[in-house]
Amino acid sequence: MTLYENMHIDSPSDSIQSNDLTENRSQKLIIKEVMNMPDLAVQALALTIRHLKEFGFERILCSGASIRPFSSNTEMTLSANALQQLEVLKNNSDGSEIGSLLQIMNRTLTIFGSRLLRHWVSHPLCDQTLISARLHAVSEIAQSMGSCNSVKNLVRVEEDPDVAIVQPELAYTLSLVLTTLGRAPDIQRGITRIFHCTATPSEFVAVIQAILSAGKQLQQLNIGEGNNNTLRPNLLKKLILTASSDSVIGNAAKMLSSLNIDSADLGDLTKLIIASEGQFPEVIRAREAFKLAVEQLDSMIDFYRKQLGMKNLEFISISGTTHLIELSTDVKVPSNWVKVNSTKKTIRYHPPEVLTTLDKLSLAKEELTVACRAAWNNFLTDFSKHYAEFQAAVQALAALDCLHSLAILSRNKGYVCPVFVDDHEPVQIQISSGRHPVLETTLQDNFVPNDTNMHADGEYCQIVTGPNMGGKSCYIRQVALIVIMAQVGSFVPASSAKLHVLDRIYTRMGASDSIQLGRSTFLEELSETSHILNSCTEHSLVIIDELGRGTSTHDGMAIAHATLHYLLKQKRSMVLFVTHYPKIASLATEFPGSVAAYHVSHLISHDASKNSNLDHDVTYLYKLVPGVSERSFGFKVAQLAQ
Repeated sequence: MTLYENMHIDSPSDSIQSNDLTENRSQKLIIKEVMNMPDLAVQALALTIRHLKEFGFERILCSGASIRPFSSNTEMTLSANALQQLEVLKNNSDGSEIGSLLQIMNRTLTIFGSRLLRHWVSHPLCDQTLISARLHAVSEIAQSMGSCNSVKNLVRVEEDPDVAIVQPELAYTLSLVLTTLGRAPDIQRGITRIFHCTATPSEFVAVIQAILSAGKQLQQLNIGEGNNNTLRPNLLKKLILTASSDSVIGNAAKMLSSLNIDSADLGDLTKLIIASEGQFPEVIRAREAFKLAVEQLDSMIDFYRKQLGMKNLEFISISGTTHLIELSTDVKVPSNWVKVNSTKKTIRYHPPEVLTTLDKLSLAKEELTVACRAAWNNFLTDFSKHYAEFQAAVQALAALDCLHSLAILSRNKGYVCPVFVDDHEPVQIQISSGRHPVLETTLQDNFVPNDTNMHADGEYCQIVTGPNMGGKSCYIRQVALIVIMAQVGSFVPASSAKLHVLDRIYTRMGASDSIQLGRSTFLEELSETSHILNSCTEHSLVIIDELGRGTSTHDGMAIAHATLHYLLKQKRSMVLFVTHYPKIASLATEFPGSVAAYHVSHLISHDASKNSNLDHDVTYLYKLVPGVSERSFGFKVAQLAQ
C-alpha cells in the first residue's frame, strides 16, 4: 500500500497541481482494485514490487499498469492444447511460425503491431459488439483499398441503407504511417525505456519523432470530433483520434523543442538540453561558468604576447593537451614555466597561470556534465506524467496495424465477412465451402472445400469416419480455425459463414506423453478429455480426434462411446467427433436429429482379377458426405510407409 500512497510524492512538482485530482482518483481506483484481488494475487503483486524495487522500476505499477483478471468475459482464452493442436501460433513439425494460422494472418508492418496481433489471434473475442466493431473497421479499410469484395460485404456487417463511402486516402495514409513506423525503432519498447529513464538521447528523439510524425500524418485525415467526415464514430475513428490526439502531438513537439537534435545524435549531453530561465536554471549557470573559464583561458595569450614580445603567438593543442605555448629552443622563458614536450627545434610549455586556469576549466566542465546529466534525468522523469497517453497512442497505432493487416487478408480470393447471429439465438455454425486457411495457401485451387451445418436446435454433433489420410483431421481443424478467425475480427476462407459467438474451443487430438511425470500417452489423452467434459458449456465447440486409440479396441470404443454420450446428453456443446470405430455412429439412432454420421468420401477401383483388399486402389475425394465409412484402409497406409 505504501507504494500507491506515495505515488504522488514522487511525481514532478509542476505536474502535481495540474493533475492532482486525476492522480488522487486513479490512486484510489488502483488501491480499490488491489483490495479486491484474491490473497494469492496480492502476494504475487507484493513480490513483483519487491523485485522491481531492486532496479528502481516499481513506478510502472503506479502509472502504466492495468490490473485485471487473466480470463475476461470479452476474450476467449485458448488452452495450450488448443493452440498447439490447431497450430495457431507455430507448426508442430519444427516449432516455427511457418505454416501456422498466425503466419497466414500476419501482414503487420511494425514489431509492436505484430506483437498485438499475436495476442489477438491467441485470444479471440467473445463479445459480439467488439467483434462487429473490428469487422466493420476491417471492411472500411479494405473498402478504402478499392476492394469490390469488401464493398459487398460491408453491407452485411451493418445492414444500413446509407452506408458511407470511405475516403480513399484512408488506406494509403495508414499504409504510409505504418511503413514509416516499421523502419523506426520499436516505439512501444522505446516509451517504456524512456519511462524507466534508461533511454539514450538519440533513442528518445527517434521514438518521440516517430510518434509525432505518425500523429501528424493521421491528423491529415481530418477525423476530428466536429468535422463532417465519412467515418462513423466507430473503432477506426476512435483509434485514429487516440493516435493523433492534440495532447500527444503537443507534448511530443514540446519535448523535442527542448532538445538539440544534433547533440542527441552525437550523444553529447552538455549541449543536449535547450535551457530557458524557467527550465533547468542550473544548466544555464554551469554553461556560463564553463564559458567564462574558456574565455579567461583564451584571453591569457595577450599577456604572454607582451611578455615575450611576439605579436603572432597562439596557444596550440597537441595529442589532446590544450593551451600549449610553442617556442624555438633559443627563446628564454621564466624558470617556473613547465616544459611539456619538445622537438629538435621547438619546446612546448605550460605557464603556471595556464595550469591553474585549466584546472578551473576542467572543474567547470565536470560541473556542467553533472548538471546536464541531472537535467536529462529530470527531463526523462518528467515524461512519466505523459506516459499513459503515449502508451495509449502506441497501443492505438498497434491496433491500426492489426486492422490494416486483416484488411489486406480480407482481399484474398474467396474470403468473406462472417455474419454473427444475436446472443439470444440458438448456437450455430453454418459455413458454406469452408477451407483450411493454411493448407489452402499451399494447395491453391486444388483444395476441396466442405460445408458445415450445426445448430443447437437441430444437428449439433457430427461423427466423422473415413479412411486414414482421407482429410478428417483437416476438416475438423478448418472449422475451429474459421471460428477463431471470425472471432478475431477477420474475414474467413469460405463462400459464406453464419456463426454464433462461442465461449471456448476445446480440442483433443494427437498423442504425447509425460514420462518424467509418470504419465502415459493414454493417461494424458484421457486427462485432456476429462478437462473438456468438466469445462465445456453449450456455447463451446468441442473437437475430439480418435479418442480411445491408445488402448485395446473394446476399452477404447467403450470410453469413446461413453464420452460422446455424456457430451450429447449432459453438455449439448457443438461437437465434431472423429473416430475409426463405426459402432459409435449408432448414437445417431439414440439422439435422432441431433447427431449425424459423416465420412470423407473415396473411390475404390474393384479389379475382379485381384482378390486381396490390399490390391484395391483407393482414391481420396476429401469431400464430407453423410453416412458411415465401414473401412479405414489402414493397410494402404502401411503399404505407403513400406
